[in-house]
Amino acid sequence: MTLFQAIILGAVQGLTEFLPISSSGHLNVFPWLFGWEKLSEGMDVALHIGTLLALVIFFFKDWVRLLYAGYRQVVKKKDSSDGRMFWYLVIATIPAGILSLILDHIVKAIIGENDDLEMLIIAFFLIVMGLILYIVDKKAKSTITEKKISCKQVVLVGISQALAAGLPGVSRSGITMTTARALNIKRESAARLSFLLSMPITFAAVIFDIPYFQFSLELIVGILVSFLVGIFVIKFLLNYLKKGDFKIFAIYRVIFGIIIITCALLK
Repeated sequence: MTLFQAIILGAVQGLTEFLPISSSGHLNVFPWLFGWEKLSEGMDVALHIGTLLALVIFFFKDWVRLLYAGYRQVVKKKDSSDGRMFWYLVIATIPAGILSLILDHIVKAIIGENDDLEMLIIAFFLIVMGLILYIVDKKAKSTITEKKISCKQVVLVGISQALAAGLPGVSRSGITMTTARALNIKRESAARLSFLLSMPITFAAVIFDIPYFQFSLELIVGILVSFLVGIFVIKFLLNYLKKGDFKIFAIYRVIFGIIIITCALLK
């Protein structure tokens, strides 16, 4: 992989990891479209390290507050919305992690090395989930803020992200934000919940795959670019969703899915 490709893929990861448009789908499709070598395990780990660091930096104060409140909730019996949220996140992460591993192994066994089949699956889920995101977001009420989210809602949103691990093109942020909106959670709160839930799962995935990582200039550049772009995208999305909706992302998913299908047929 060249340095130029590492920069492009780092930017793609930073842009698509947090927007509801599927980072795994884009990282598989771009090399396929341009005739590059397939994304290596090492580069995949590097790109996710970059966006994980972006989440850690952006939400550092939030996690410190949640951890402290969670400690007070159990040890000092001091009830608070932050304390409850911390333990909701812990409870939701366990089944999501287990289900993610199971689905990932099943889908990899089905797809194997069939790149064309994988592209068609990615395109299918880009389109279908784009339509679902649009319909759900349009019909859902925006009545529940972050401090009023229940344990059941956090668990449902958390488990939904497992589908993205097994089904390429679904999008982890896309499915979690869609589920949150279906539960009438406000758009900005849905995005924040999605990001908070993604951190433990992403951290576990990075640790699990870290043996594939080997230091090289390309991988370091991939980390740096995905980190910088990721920070910008997190801030942009949270600000945008204060007044905007998910329509533009749904439209993009459908268009990109159609492009993939067209290219697959032409090939």
